[in-house]
Amino acid sequence: MTSGSEQRVMADRLGVHAEACEWCTIDKVPQPPTDVLEAAGSPRLRPGRLRPLGMVGAALAALFTPLVMLLTLLSNAEEALKRALATKEEKERLPAKDEDDRRRDAITAERGFDQVLDGNWHGSAGRFLLRWYSHSTHHQRLVVATEDGIVLAAPPQRVTTGREKRMQIVTRLPTTEAMPADPFNGEFDTRMVLLRFRDGSWLRLDTEEPRSSLHTYLLRQPLPGN
Repeated sequence: MTSGSEQRVMADRLGVHAEACEWCTIDKVPQPPTDVLEAAGSPRLRPGRLRPLGMVGAALAALFTPLVMLLTLLSNAEEALKRALATKEEKERLPAKDEDDRRRDAITAERGFDQVLDGNWHGSAGRFLLRWYSHSTHHQRLVVATEDGIVLAAPPQRVTTGREKRMQIVTRLPTTEAMPADPFNGEFDTRMVLLRFRDGSWLRLDTEEPRSSLHTYLLRQPLPGN
């Protein structure tokens, strides 16, 4: 989660006043219909390739994969042990949490939030998604909520380190065009943040941490229609 001081430093570097900001990723861009892709000039739909340093990092990550798997197994075992040793009150809360997780997953699938796009390539979100990697080939965006809209920043090209030093504003979306939203209005812990466009279309982004400062900021905003 980005701290308040980190937010101020990053916002100052961009020359904007941030209400909240977080680094976000976007899921794999689905293949649009051929006519839509050609009409848009056949833009790139994937992030830039890793540079040599990044390839070395990826290779090292592969070497540590067995360790990560072991740590995951140990974490699962620890969770099972905690459940077994939980107090009566804690055990009574566990089914409620499991039910919340099931409800969240069901709502996610029902509303299509397991996809990166609402499915309408002719909507504002679809057209914006087609230009995503034309703005920057980096795989992440710093999503900055401001008083009058959203600012997206990223390095022009994909980098493995130093994203904050290389970032620059790649897109500005005024509130008349789009707004960020928590799809669950704070009901569940989630990494999801939607960019909702005025025509009702949306894109799904994922913050690096659940309950990020961006989610906290969104909870303080009035719900649409209020």
